[in-house]
This record gives sequence, C-alpha cells and structure tokens, in this order.
Amino acid sequence: MADIKVRVGQQPAIKVISSLAGAQGLSLAELSDVSASNLQNGMVLVYNSSIQKWEATLELTPGATQNLDINGGNF
Repeated sequence: MADIKVRVGQQPAIKVISSLAGAQGLSLAELSDVSASNLQNGMVLVYNSSIQKWEATLELTPGATQNLDINGGNF
C-alpha cells in the first residue's frame, strides 16, 4: 500500500479540538450509550441493538443467538 501524506493548511496547527478537553475522571459507565454495572474482571463491551447501548458482559454472544463473526481487519 502506498504511503499517503496529507497537508491541511500552510502552517502546522491543531485542526480538531477535543470536546472532552479538560474533562477528568470520565469513565465508560458515564457515557449515555453504555450500560456498565456490577463490573467484573474479564468483561467486554458488546452492543445490544434492542436497547441501543453497549453492555458490559462476560459473554460475547449474549441471548439465544449464539453465533459470532470476528473480523480482525487486514494487516
């Protein structure tokens, strides 16, 4: 794959300022689309489309449907 170089503007400068600039102590559980309670070691976030939130769980495929496709991308 070819190297891609990009220049935005003439002078080096910050182009995007984080909306969380200055935020401290923010945790995943505080995000509006994350449901994380009773946390345990080994939990992962899995998206639950019925409640439209990420849930902390020990199961990668919670519920009745027990199929899982993992796409690790191309390297």
